[in-house]
Amino acid sequence: MLSFPHLVVLFVVALVIFGPQKLPELARMLGKATAEFRKMTNDFRYALEDEVRDLERNTRIREEETAAAARAAEPAQIQPAPTPPEGSMHRSTVVPEASPEPVVELVGEPVAEVPPQAEAATALATQEQHEQPVTAQGEKPSDDHSAI
Repeated sequence: MLSFPHLVVLFVVALVIFGPQKLPELARMLGKATAEFRKMTNDFRYALEDEVRDLERNTRIREEETAAAARAAEPAQIQPAPTPPEGSMHRSTVVPEASPEPVVELVGEPVAEVPPQAEAATALATQEQHEQPVTAQGEKPSDDHSAI
């Protein structure tokens, strides 16, 4: 960049060569040329940035389509249920063993089906009969009858 003394010397030389009448006209033309040059460079830069944005957008869309196709092609993976820490059990996970009831089927006669509500009520009653307090591994159940 030119310093202030250099600019003064150039102004004096231009004044001597072109004269005082043409100097304002030359400065105006130089200003217009500079403004037009800046406008063209800005237009070029904006056009280039728009093209880059379009290319990035198209690339992102293609990547998303590829990922979606890959997800659709993959079989669904089932996540296993989390296991409780060793030595602890949640009461809802304890299932008492119910004695199987024999099914009697007479030949030639249709077997009456038990409605699901009746099965659920029977299973609940059986569970309540067999329910015992849950204890950690290695612990003995407390004896509630010791106070008698």
